[in-house]
Amino acid sequence: MDTVITGQPHTAGVVRPTRRRARALAVLGAAAAALAVWVVAVPLAGVDLAVRNGATEQPVGPGAVAVSALLAGLAAWALLAVLERFTRRARPVWTGVAVAVLLVSMLAPLGGGVGAAAKLTLALMHLAAALVIPALRRTATAPVTPEAAARR
Repeated sequence: MDTVITGQPHTAGVVRPTRRRARALAVLGAAAAALAVWVVAVPLAGVDLAVRNGATEQPVGPGAVAVSALLAGLAAWALLAVLERFTRRARPVWTGVAVAVLLVSMLAPLGGGVGAAAKLTLALMHLAAALVIPALRRTATAPVTPEAAARR
């Protein structure tokens, strides 16, 4: 059952179950997308997916992909929730931070992947997990304009 609360702004500490559900699905969907890339690349295409960890090579399995994508998605959700609580411009601030984190995270596959196929696969998994950005952004409260603030 969906709960709709009227008369209170979204940032008043009341979280609609529909928003929570949408955010959970966004995180799970992004993790599933990253896992789908792994399934196509590793078992189906035969990519030897490994990363350098110091002087050793470490294989990247489905568990590592799922946990990494889930943790990143949950961290993104938490940051969005905190920003919504403390600023009226949560959506644009969060989007900027999320895109910056994605750009920095793209350095890891390029430097850590073992071989061109592994680097490409890791980059594609990062981009698949980044689907959480537009999905969570869609659930964020819109910036409060002066006109909207005057109506409250």
